[in-house]
Amino acid sequence: MIPYATVEEASLALGRNLTRLETLWFDYSATKSDYYLYCHNILFLFLVFSLAPLPLVLVELARSASGWFDRYKIQPKANYSLSDMFGCYRDVMKMFILVVGPLQLVSYPSIQMIGIRSGLPLPTISEILPQLLVYFLIEDYTNYWVHRFFHSKWGYEKIHRVHHEYTAPIGYAAPYAHWAEVLLLGIPTFLGPAIAPGHMITFWLWIALRQIEAIETHSGYDFPWSPTKYIPFYGGAEYHDYHHYVGGQSQSNFASVFTYCDYIYGTDKGYRFQKKLLEQIKESSKKSNQHSGGIKYD
Repeated sequence: MIPYATVEEASLALGRNLTRLETLWFDYSATKSDYYLYCHNILFLFLVFSLAPLPLVLVELARSASGWFDRYKIQPKANYSLSDMFGCYRDVMKMFILVVGPLQLVSYPSIQMIGIRSGLPLPTISEILPQLLVYFLIEDYTNYWVHRFFHSKWGYEKIHRVHHEYTAPIGYAAPYAHWAEVLLLGIPTFLGPAIAPGHMITFWLWIALRQIEAIETHSGYDFPWSPTKYIPFYGGAEYHDYHHYVGGQSQSNFASVFTYCDYIYGTDKGYRFQKKLLEQIKESSKKSNQHSGGIKYD
């Protein structure tokens, strides 16, 4: 809660006038508790889980009806109906109501402990961007090792096999997982803010962006215009799709966001061999133009 009664008092404490965004933040949050602000995460996650995959639903329906977007589909033999995708969303919402939402409600003491603030001044872009980069790097490295554990015999059979029910991923399947996996993967997500705590707004952005990235990675489509194509060492949909395609036997492409861990620890060799082989086939095939939208595994 902001410890100032008025905008003038806040300006006096900061030694300057509040920016327009800071004034809006003051008007909204001044009388609200930090716990109430933190619980906005529940709303943001609900909106991301519900709305971010919707364009991919439309793409999948258009492709099934008319063949549009066929060239971008990574596994072209995989087709999902509206009923299939809604069924996945329904299962994700069950997990959201029973696990994700309650976890957000009871985890606020950890936010207090690490020192995430909600007051003024608001963080600048030059503060937010480096913090988000640190969060992505920390989550990516720790998630890599948790993911490798999930592909041990016990971890896969008892937990991770649920997520791999979708051998051809779809956007709504990004958070589709066993409840224990949801809880365990919360640790890498929380670790970055714990090491480099920032403002509540930065925390909100981090949670939302991480889920949007996961949805893009599980889209099942390799769109050449995606802005993530310009991010160095970014894995993306085609990279992660191979992991799902191989399934439970996969010991490749464990990367959460970036590919450097797979490269360093040699867990991308199967993928690189497969990609090189397919590229050789394409070069010698008269039908190579049919595959110009991305790597096809079928």
